[in-house]
Amino acid sequence: MLDLLITDVAVLLPDGTVRSGQTVEIENGIIKDVRPFCGGDLAMEAQERLDGTGKLVMPGLADCHMHTGQQLLKGKVLDALPMIWTRIMLPFESTLTDRKMELSASLAALEMIKSGTTAFVDAGSYHMEAAAEVYVRSGLRGLLSASTMDEKGLPDSIAQTAEEAVAQTDRLYDSYNGRGNLKVAYSLRSLISCSDELNQRAAERAKERGTRLQAHMNEYAGEVNYFLTNKKMRPFEYLDSMGILDEDFIAAHCLLLSEREKEILAERNVKVCHCPFSNCGKGAPDTPSLREKGICIGLGTDGAAHGGLSLWNEMKIFRSVMNVVYGSRLNEPAVMPAEYILRMATENGYRLMGEDGGRLEAGRKADLITIKMLQPHLYPTGNAVNTLLECVTAGDVCDSIVNGKLLMKDRKVLTLDEEKILAEAAEYMDREMKKTGEDTAAERKKIS
Repeated sequence: MLDLLITDVAVLLPDGTVRSGQTVEIENGIIKDVRPFCGGDLAMEAQERLDGTGKLVMPGLADCHMHTGQQLLKGKVLDALPMIWTRIMLPFESTLTDRKMELSASLAALEMIKSGTTAFVDAGSYHMEAAAEVYVRSGLRGLLSASTMDEKGLPDSIAQTAEEAVAQTDRLYDSYNGRGNLKVAYSLRSLISCSDELNQRAAERAKERGTRLQAHMNEYAGEVNYFLTNKKMRPFEYLDSMGILDEDFIAAHCLLLSEREKEILAERNVKVCHCPFSNCGKGAPDTPSLREKGICIGLGTDGAAHGGLSLWNEMKIFRSVMNVVYGSRLNEPAVMPAEYILRMATENGYRLMGEDGGRLEAGRKADLITIKMLQPHLYPTGNAVNTLLECVTAGDVCDSIVNGKLLMKDRKVLTLDEEKILAEAAEYMDREMKKTGEDTAAERKKIS
């Protein structure tokens, strides 16, 4: 029996075209067939079925760089003076508990499901076991890491040796790699926060276990200058000299790259993730050059502390940044075509994670979403891909499917208790605001 049957639906095909009046069959978590709809489909047996009338089904979105541990910082970093990492984020993460991480992950999972994200890469924080438990229940596909640093001067609650930092991820891997739809990767939080020993240990362990290694890379001028001063090399040259870079390395941000570093990325088949909204405060990546070199590039949100978890927002921002920085200079409005940006958020993201998804075709993992198209801001359209990029918002996502299982149906999340989670979030906010003398309950009444 089929896991799921979607009938009379428009489908977004891998070539960017849309075909209406289709049926999608899903079996054992895999797309079994995509074919024209017929009346007999309504009598087919399936554990679940969706009426696709007025909807478009497409690959789910993959968030290639986010921070569960920063979910409770929403609204606290915009307009803040630099460096927000040392002044705001790091001190906050040092206060995390299992309970805070459970709430953070619950809110993040809800937001991702409701905005069409079906897969994500967590860049690593603390108390990740609590987050992993939530993500297992949510049904989302995830690649998790623990925060890995051993620099001197960290708060006592997160201070670690190189051995302890790697062991932290070992425990996470042993407990959650392969549970639900989760996998575990190793992490280097920031190269300037990691010793040579830690960099080597984490890379070796990732290779031993056949999993990914991820790091924040070339995000700040200070980071690059540190390596030029202390290593006489740029960050990617340093990692390459240690034999760390390969096809399993995920490099987040990558804003300040030399031509030699771009060549290294291509030679080692390194995977890259840009985070448009977060990156706008620091610089614009040379994505056209990386694309020409055949580098796999995904998109990430960088977490709620940087504008929320909607990849629809990130795609719009990215298109605008690319046009301002590169397109206007060349008088080329399609310097970063809509079809390619959408592929970054789907197929490329799944490639980056090492997952066989992100394309709506037989044999691929059934990680899919539906969009309600019959709305004034979406229909009619002369080009569905353009409309998806320009006009769709998180609220237009109707259904979410991961591994053939419905996580959300007609905007109702099925795997998590949304009402309970939002009530817990309100209680948390009230407690936090009371510390500063603010009355958030009164403010919420005004809003409602």
